[in-house]
Amino acid sequence: MDTRISSSLNVLLRAIILIIISSPSILFSQNSSDEWKVGVARQNITPQYPTWMAGYAMRTSPSDGKLHDIWAKAITFEDAQGMRSILITTDLLSIPKEFSELFKTKVKQKYGLGKSQIILNCSHTHSGPVISRALHYIYPMSSNDWEIVDDYTKELEESLLQLVDESMERLVPAKIFTQNGTIRFQVNRRNNKEATLQNTTALNGPNDYAVPVIKVEGLDNNLIAIIFGYACHPTTLSINKFSGDYPGFAQIELEKLYPGTMAMFFQGAGGDQNPLPRRSIPLAIQYGKQLASSVERVLSEEMIKQDSRLITKYKEIDLPFDDPLSLKEFQEIAQGDDYQARWAQGMINDINRNGRLRDAYPFPIAYWKLGHQEMFVLGGESVIAYSLKLKEIFGEQVFVMSYANDVMGYIPSEIILDEGGYEGDTAQRVYGLPAKWNKNIETLIISGMENMVVPEK
Repeated sequence: MDTRISSSLNVLLRAIILIIISSPSILFSQNSSDEWKVGVARQNITPQYPTWMAGYAMRTSPSDGKLHDIWAKAITFEDAQGMRSILITTDLLSIPKEFSELFKTKVKQKYGLGKSQIILNCSHTHSGPVISRALHYIYPMSSNDWEIVDDYTKELEESLLQLVDESMERLVPAKIFTQNGTIRFQVNRRNNKEATLQNTTALNGPNDYAVPVIKVEGLDNNLIAIIFGYACHPTTLSINKFSGDYPGFAQIELEKLYPGTMAMFFQGAGGDQNPLPRRSIPLAIQYGKQLASSVERVLSEEMIKQDSRLITKYKEIDLPFDDPLSLKEFQEIAQGDDYQARWAQGMINDINRNGRLRDAYPFPIAYWKLGHQEMFVLGGESVIAYSLKLKEIFGEQVFVMSYANDVMGYIPSEIILDEGGYEGDTAQRVYGLPAKWNKNIETLIISGMENMVVPEK
């Protein structure tokens, strides 16, 4: 070969190598735009001693063992720009504001993550432990019972903080895919009578049967995590044994189907949706397997790969209450011996202490965007109307999560507030709120969500 040609080739090769070294994105641009980093971790949060269980006023004694362990699970996301967020899911009934605020403050102090970057979701299983002072008027508990709850709450906080540490330390390169599935065991409990369900030929809505699924894969295509949701109360069971109810059984089933993968369930806007029929362990297992099967079907189909771009937003909206009952009415209700009497006495104590009852509540809403996948996050026990309205505005493909960051009570729609009934009229007493919500709350929440959405550039 001519030495001049050889010399020219060497110069050209050195130039190409120099360009690749100085600008690796030229060679890897197709891959780098969709490469995330994720870290996953889990903690067993099953109480190791009898403690009161959350969710039903009819319970009169602490727990008696378990059907299976209950868990807290975390996944940390980091996009191509280094932006981070963390999603924590728990097999718990509810997360009160005080617990959530303290936990997020500690995470911010250590990792610098703001409120928008942390989602703390509970499945709303009615077979988990009481934590903090959530729904404290429901339970006929002694001071010793509450001391046990306080001990467990401290243990839970330590477990969740350890969970954050572990998920942050285990970041690995990954790809993220999303898609919606469907399953139909949720039943609108306001518009269908459980007692006559067996002979019902047509169920009444509204409903949202979507099963949002997030698939997280390593660069070797092996599954790392499956995140999935559904909008339906985990109230299949009412026994005094710990379990995650149908979401717990769904997670167990998926982790059997995909060994080495962590399955995480988040609750949707299912404040008025029940699994029906219910009240048996076989039914809880059945619904769990049905949900897992729906997720499995989505995973086996083509899903949408999401670019490595993370956007998080958070705000609190002051939701107003209607006028409360009079002092005389509170005093009359306080003469009873049920949870409503305890609630009424609590309201009387608040009036005596503060001279008035609160007239609004700071309701948390959040917005996450993973690539192009939008996720709308609501606090409280939001009813299905919020999911349907958000999908009407932003498209059927969006994900809707509720029971997140602070579960302070039912969040009814304007229609439900007009109709009354449990969710619209008296459920706030369960959570210790002073009065029913004002009819403007639906408009305030939806407009608050609209204002947070970041338009495409």
